[in-house]
Amino acid sequence: MNATRAILSGWGDLLRPRILGLVLLSMVLTLVLFVAFQAGIVFLLRAFVPGSISVPFLGSVDLGDTLGWGSLALFPVMGFFLMAPVAAAFCGLFAERVADAVEAQHYPETRGQSLDFADGLLESLAVGAAVLGVAIVSLILMPVLGPFAPVFFYGVNGWLLGREFFQMAARRHLAEPQATALRKANATTVTWTGVMIAFLLTVPVVNVAIPALAAATFTHLFHLTARRSRSTPRYPRE
Repeated sequence: MNATRAILSGWGDLLRPRILGLVLLSMVLTLVLFVAFQAGIVFLLRAFVPGSISVPFLGSVDLGDTLGWGSLALFPVMGFFLMAPVAAAFCGLFAERVADAVEAQHYPETRGQSLDFADGLLESLAVGAAVLGVAIVSLILMPVLGPFAPVFFYGVNGWLLGREFFQMAARRHLAEPQATALRKANATTVTWTGVMIAFLLTVPVVNVAIPALAAATFTHLFHLTARRSRSTPRYPRE
């Protein structure tokens, strides 16, 4: 219930002026990153794959050019598997600003303190690398896991994304041990919310706005869980 409520509240926040600007910036940076990555693949294939092949009716075809431009067909596949690590990496860039805008609008009396940008960025890059590892392992194990491959992919990514985004939202208000305790006390809700975010990250077009949505969603989720947790002091920071 809290997970659905948090996501719906997050969707509503995406059109607010302060957050919409971050959404648009996130979309531009994400598209630039993917286009640059794809262009790099095309360049490397054209530069380092030598030789040509003879194709009936077409004659001699340069192998590097063919593989390079043919790799464009993999663009949707890259988007499916790589949007989760991109979201985790962008978390350190946008989560604090989105969380601050959400709290200014919905929780003005209990706004948190911004975290150190460098610490947040390093942590999000570490999680981004872990999520990228999950994507690679999912690709390798897909023939073995068969129909269970999506369960593995969404389950592990949901846990990683939920952990990262909730922890960053909670640490605006709590010391790290308290933030971790609150997350563990609500592990099922946090993970399920992360799974929904991971699923949305694999939906074409929509997925470029999801990093900002995730930051807004977990800000709402923190406030919902903190208010209902009798063992958690009200928004302390040490």
